[in-house]
Amino acid sequence: MDNQEDIYILGIESSCDDTSAAVLKNGVLLSNVTASQEVHKAYGGVVPELASRAHQQNVVPVVDQAIKRAGITKEQLSAVAFTRGPGLMGSLLVGVSFAKGFARSLEIPMIDVNHLQGHVMAHFIKESDDDNHMPPLPFICLLVSGGNSQIVKVNAYNDMEVLGQTIDDAAGEAIDKCSKVMGLGYPGGPIIDKLARKGNPLAYNFSEPHIPGLNYSFSGLKTSFLYSLRKWVEQDPDFVEHHKEDLAASLEHTIVDILMKKLRMAVKQTGIKHVAVAGGVSANNGLRNSFKEHAAKYGWTIYIPKFSYTTDNAAMIACVGTFKYKDKDFASIDLPAYSKVTFK
Repeated sequence: MDNQEDIYILGIESSCDDTSAAVLKNGVLLSNVTASQEVHKAYGGVVPELASRAHQQNVVPVVDQAIKRAGITKEQLSAVAFTRGPGLMGSLLVGVSFAKGFARSLEIPMIDVNHLQGHVMAHFIKESDDDNHMPPLPFICLLVSGGNSQIVKVNAYNDMEVLGQTIDDAAGEAIDKCSKVMGLGYPGGPIIDKLARKGNPLAYNFSEPHIPGLNYSFSGLKTSFLYSLRKWVEQDPDFVEHHKEDLAASLEHTIVDILMKKLRMAVKQTGIKHVAVAGGVSANNGLRNSFKEHAAKYGWTIYIPKFSYTTDNAAMIACVGTFKYKDKDFASIDLPAYSKVTFK
């Protein structure tokens, strides 16, 4: 940067069950450390109380490692960016409280970041100075995760317009619940993805919702899957074991089809052919392959994040933090966490 001091941003992410810390120097990633919580697998979903306790144990060592791996001292940090919401309140409070104390002790600014904005801006994480893989503004982003499914028009890092979103369950939530019903375990995303690669996506039909406009709905699909499965298991108690690859492939095919139909509509309505995907479900191979097919068929320019930036990570929080730091958009010490919100 010309004659300016280097900007070092520490990012802290604790919205669900991953404790993550990252350091960016002038927008370039120096470190990204994440501690995941295995404890939830036994319960088939995230237990909020256990998650917040694990964050309390993990946050100090994770931040310490991120700073060490970045090769800097904490005194070199310019600001601390943290996830303020949405997410699990207990988990968020650990990250928010730590960020406030840490920033105050160093007498540096704090920057609050919307978790969803972070996922979209993961496309702007630079791994080197000459990294320029970013989508041009404006672009359309399909944000799909365990808690959110949205189509977002991104005009600027701080100007995002939700064109459509789920009116009930998120896509990732539907995958997790269907995986649970099949007795395959949690989290369902990676399990269904792996099985789907070996199955026939057209083996079974599940009902697709008819929701007007660009909004999504996945609760009907979940119910349809449950009732169909119940009927088949009555006829053959080992049905899931015998057909799990085909079931996974058909479920994935249906969800991807629902997502892409609305995305095609959004691209047609806006005329914007730069299309990105973000969030945990963007790690799914079926969705990634569908994106590539759409690029070839409809002339889209697509942006698919690295696997490490699809799930919850602090690099995306530090990335938004860097943009906000340049705009001097700082948070006051009394800002509370929030559990539910889309975009500001």
